[in-house]
Amino acid sequence: MSSFESKPPTVSAVRVGALGYVEFDHQARRNAMTIAMWKSLPGVCAELQNDDSIRVVILRGAGLHAFVSGADISEFSDDYRPGTAAYNEMVSVAYAAVSGIAKPTIAQIDGFCVGGGLAIAANADFRIAADNSQFGLPPARLGVGYSPTGIGALVDLVGPAAVNEMVFTADLIDSDTAARWGLVNHVVPVAELGGFVESKALSIAQRAPMSQHAAKLAVRAHLDSTDGNHAAAEAAAESCLTSADYREGIVAFNEKRAPRFIGS
Repeated sequence: MSSFESKPPTVSAVRVGALGYVEFDHQARRNAMTIAMWKSLPGVCAELQNDDSIRVVILRGAGLHAFVSGADISEFSDDYRPGTAAYNEMVSVAYAAVSGIAKPTIAQIDGFCVGGGLAIAANADFRIAADNSQFGLPPARLGVGYSPTGIGALVDLVGPAAVNEMVFTADLIDSDTAARWGLVNHVVPVAELGGFVESKALSIAQRAPMSQHAAKLAVRAHLDSTDGNHAAAEAAAESCLTSADYREGIVAFNEKRAPRFIGS
């Protein structure tokens, strides 16, 4: 038995200064999500969300060449698989936990990003992929179906035609195709992925958190134009104008120095 096979699958929080990592670790199965991993993901997201020292949250797979390769098919049963009410509820809660993080979120994709893994990545604010990565939606290879919440964020990103092609063919696409479709923001050599993401995240961490949160709510309100979303976005934008960070930004600009934002 390899060390990967003997290690229990986990989703864990890793902290590196102002950066918090949600790390998927099931390397024996290319970081496929077990039921326990799905159920623990919301708690890990909440842990990093509630840590005031964390400015940016990065989602990544442990080891080499897999972000998340989908759900662990070995756990499927007649009563617990994609398409059943219990399973759909479990993964919907997990996706909502990722999209609900108020801080900026980045999916760091190295290798396979498939099925539920692609849905997790789609619920981050943006995605940065290594040039070896592959993306796909494989239900037509398995005879299972996705619920609307399973692919909704992906449809918002790339549109229905691209999602239909991925689902109908069940084929994988490469990083360049993913970038052309608007699925990923950047494609970088695999050896440079970690450093590129860290540099991008540290740059984000220096900006005004309230402005970033207001922007997230504004984008969400545009995608889902319900009264509650619009009201929350408007309130967040207004709160920026009375914040200490706004005053600090103006003073720093006039003094020609870098601002020191505190998030209030």
